[in-house]
Amino acid sequence: MPELPEVETTRRGIAPHLIGRRITSVVLRRPDLRWPIPPEVGALLPGQRIEEVERRAKYLLLHTQVGSALLHLGMTGVLRVLPPDAPVGKHDHVDIALEATTVGARILRFTDARRFGCLLWQPPGTTHELLENLGPEPLTDAFDGDLLWHLSRGRTAAVKLFLMDNAVVVGVGNIYASEALFAAGIDPRRAAGSVSRARYARLAAEVKRILAWAIERGGTTLRDFINPDGMPGYFVRELQVYGREGEPCRTCGTAIRQVVLGQRSTFWCPRCQK
Repeated sequence: MPELPEVETTRRGIAPHLIGRRITSVVLRRPDLRWPIPPEVGALLPGQRIEEVERRAKYLLLHTQVGSALLHLGMTGVLRVLPPDAPVGKHDHVDIALEATTVGARILRFTDARRFGCLLWQPPGTTHELLENLGPEPLTDAFDGDLLWHLSRGRTAAVKLFLMDNAVVVGVGNIYASEALFAAGIDPRRAAGSVSRARYARLAAEVKRILAWAIERGGTTLRDFINPDGMPGYFVRELQVYGREGEPCRTCGTAIRQVVLGQRSTFWCPRCQK
């Protein structure tokens, strides 16, 4: 599943082609993805100018005066800006056509093989229910070690699951939680409430560093994700523990271990992480 760096890479890739351009039509080749596509998408978007392309957690919002299209890439979703005559594939479910400019007309195409993604609607001046109870963005000043320490007091759940809780902080998915915990030297199985304030300060700093670096590297390609220009992300080459069970730790040489936490594979070094 695309994580925050992949979604931010997508936002950065499509935004220059969308902002300021008027939508001429919307083609919905099916009435639903994960959920039914609201009628406002097809009825209200045509004729509107895209004012901003925002990312909130792993959601993308195309803002117009009459409301916002809310998109989630799900497991296999991809957004690309293409010429209007681009051949339509089996899993190309949505086209948002854009007015012609000096570079010609374009379409924003949403492709989703497994249909776990979504296209929903947010009226102006409101917050969609999927976004209402989200924690702070990890790359902002609202997220730091003090926040993690305060929210973790009394919690017995594993610190990795705590870090992946979107009510605590958004967008720290499975890959980057494993990598940040390794960089901070924290065993992912440790109870969240047992981690000290100082160690949470280091963890927050590593989350910020790793996510920022992953965004600059174009995200992590593991199975399905490729970025909007069709090229893979390269942060996969930087992974220290994720997907490396049995391989030697690049720091100490100890074999990387794997365990399942919250139904997600978790990787760590038993020597470097305590």
